Amino acid sequence: MVEVALSVGSNADRVPSIRKGVQALTEHFGAVSRSPVFESAAEGFDGEPFYNLVVTFTTRLALFDLRTTLRSIECLCGRSAHDRGFKSRSLDLDLLLYGDQVLQTEELRLPHEDIEQYAFVLRPLAELMGGRKHPRTGVRFGEMWAAMEHTAVPTWRVPFDWT
Repeated sequence: MVEVALSVGSNADRVPSIRKGVQALTEHFGAVSRSPVFESAAEGFDGEPFYNLVVTFTTRLALFDLRTTLRSIECLCGRSAHDRGFKSRSLDLDLLLYGDQVLQTEELRLPHEDIEQYAFVLRPLAELMGGRKHPRTGVRFGEMWAAMEHTAVPTWRVPFDWT
């Protein structure tokens, strides 16, 4: 079993899309831990604000089988298989961590580079896994967030009804 961390985001039908996506993850993988939900402005394009959170779970799936499953969950939640890049989306599931694996290919980078670049990824990751060390840098996620917090694009915690 390997512990996985995903960034979950939506700026189109945010609440139902995130509920449906996290429910699908639970159905596929069992127990899912989740951070609080944060809101932030769209970055890199003009669009509606995003809701973002991080979820963790364990899986026996191989890395690329996991990616295929995540893409199918995105499609289930209304995202086109060809809908990539900086644009609005119903559900975005980005693989942040696959255990402590460090990998850099054309298709995939682990740990995901967004951890170090975007507050909407690092803040919920630090809330959920603040004491864990980044597999490449060895710095704890909580420490990374403390260093980024003052320069980051604002994110704010929002109440989220999971029912």
